[in-house]
Parts: sequence; structure tokens; C-alpha cells
Amino acid sequence: MFSFLSRIVLKLLGWRVIDRRPAPMGSAIYLVVPHTSNWDFFLGLLVRSALRIKANYLAKKSLFDSPLGWWFRMLGGYPVDRSKHSNITDQVVAYFNTLPYFAIAITPEGTRAKVEKWKSGFWHIAMGAGVPLIPTSFDYSRKEVTLAEPFHVGDDKDKDIAALMAYFKPFVGKNPQ
Repeated sequence: MFSFLSRIVLKLLGWRVIDRRPAPMGSAIYLVVPHTSNWDFFLGLLVRSALRIKANYLAKKSLFDSPLGWWFRMLGGYPVDRSKHSNITDQVVAYFNTLPYFAIAITPEGTRAKVEKWKSGFWHIAMGAGVPLIPTSFDYSRKEVTLAEPFHVGDDKDKDIAALMAYFKPFVGKNPQ
């Protein structure tokens, strides 16, 4: 029922979802770019519901310490404490290795501000867990969300990240500056 309602809301808001993933889709990392607005979270929830994707997400710990912390957890959130130097990568790889069909959405920019360089944790997680990346773009200029075919990381992190950044370059976030 929520899937149906989410599809209606997306349509009413003028959004189109393009899904190029193979079926069935197992464990994966949904690489969401660009991430320039808090609205991306709500758009992501609608798309996740509309497509019946069982994906979790990482978010800053302060969201989970707020009065709405229970809500973020209920929606599949995992808190990340960016003030501590903890190995989040190993923790997420362990989730993939112990939970069947685990999926997670990650924004490689690490912030909503425009950045020239991405954080590389997503690449290390994909490599360590042996799972594909699903490039997922939120293009506000065309009101399109595209879930691309799986991207399998190789042995060259810099080459993979450069290829992914080039793929996402044409997509326009809500706040492109």
C-alpha cells in the first residue's frame, strides 16, 4: 500500500523514476548523487517505497540523538559519529557479510555542500563486501531519479571514483551551487 501511495505522490510532484537495475536485485550499495538538500532524504524515502527497495542509510549521529531519533532508526538509519575516528567501513562490511540481502544508500560527498572530492568509504565497503554499486541520481532539473545498472568496483579506487564522478556530472541537485 505504501508503495502505491509513494508512486502517486511522486507522480503528483512531477517526478519520474527510471529503474535500470536487473531483477532480482540482491545486496548492493545505492550511491546517491548529488546530495545538496535535506529534501533528498524525503525523495529517497519515496523512491525506496515506490520501488520496494529494502535499503538502509547512514546519517550523522546527531539526528539519532534528537527527539526524532526513533523515527530515523525506524526508517532504516544507522548513526555515524563523525567526531570519532571509528572504522565505519568495517562495520558496514560486517553487515553485508552477516545480513542476507543487505542494502545501504550512501552519499559519497559526505555533506550537502558542493565538494570537489568524494569520501571513498563507499568504494572500500563495496570492495570488502563484494557488492555492486547502484549509481542513483536525483536530477532536479528534469525531476528524474535514475537507478543505473550495477557498477562493480575494480582494483583501482581512483579510476573507479573518477568514472563514477564523470557519470554523475550531468545530474543537477536541488541546490547546485
